[in-house]
Amino acid sequence: MIEEITPEEIAQHYSAMLDSVTLIATGKVNFMSDEEWLNIKSRNIEHLELMAAKGFWTDQDFTEINKLINL
Repeated sequence: MIEEITPEEIAQHYSAMLDSVTLIATGKVNFMSDEEWLNIKSRNIEHLELMAAKGFWTDQDFTEINKLINL
C-alpha cells in the first residue's frame, strides 16, 4: 500500500535517512564499546531498510543508502 504523504514529509524522512548514513559513515566514537557501536549501526541500517521499502519515494538518490543496506 502506498502511503499518501506531503512532499515536506518525504523530505523529512529522506533527511532522517541521510542522518543515519552520516552516523554510520562517521563510525564508532572513542568512548563507545564495540557492542554499543554494532547495536547503533544495526538499528540505523534497519531504519534504512524499513524506510527504503516505503512506496512514496520520488526522485531521491538512494545510492549511499543502498550501499549500507546491501552490506
